[in-house]
Amino acid sequence: MSDILVQATRLSKTFTLHLQAGTQLDVLRDTSLTVRAGSCVALAGPSGTGKSTLLRSLYGNYLVDEGEILIRHNGRMIDLTTAAPAEIIEIRRATLGYVSQFLRAIPRVTALDVVATALTDRGADLAAARKTAAAMLERLGIGPSLHGLPPATFSGGEQQRVNLARAFVCDWPIMLVDEPTASLDNANRDIVIELMREAKARGSALIGIFHDVFVREAIADEVLALVPVSNTRAAGDATRKTEELA
Repeated sequence: MSDILVQATRLSKTFTLHLQAGTQLDVLRDTSLTVRAGSCVALAGPSGTGKSTLLRSLYGNYLVDEGEILIRHNGRMIDLTTAAPAEIIEIRRATLGYVSQFLRAIPRVTALDVVATALTDRGADLAAARKTAAAMLERLGIGPSLHGLPPATFSGGEQQRVNLARAFVCDWPIMLVDEPTASLDNANRDIVIELMREAKARGSALIGIFHDVFVREAIADEVLALVPVSNTRAAGDATRKTEELA
């Protein structure tokens, strides 16, 4: 169906602990999900059930051992598990946004340009990008006096709001969000809920981890409850190497 933006089928992922005698950790097994335009699927489950692993696999950071991950990009479904690195980078540039819990920014780059770069990377004019970035920063409580400063000088909550501004300044068709409100006060939490609702209203598909039940109930249309996979086992000769796309 044309409204399906993400379809992951029967994903399995095992990590090999090479510093612990090759012990293997089964994190995902036979996991599937479908996300349509304008909807949000929340990943739930106790710590260790693979929520972050699933999110990173959907972004192409982890190569799963089995299964397929179909992402709708430029009108066609592309399998991230077999896509070339250059194709994954293009999907991330135009289609697939990711909000991590931590801001990663180049030192000495201002908060304004950290956010504006998300737009210029997609072809926007620098002046227009800075104007849009400034408005998004102010919406998230980062005033003009901070726009010219590098985020490394900010508090943890301010850095997270810069991180969120960089993500929500773009109209991503698909957004992966990892605890987007973890370090925010209630007022800024509510602003982020509004931003996610607006993204859904534009037709974006959201997949997220929300330990805050209030946020999950406010934004999620469906909850995918992950369960622990049988724990550790010794590595065999046929262990498949874990790969990660830088």
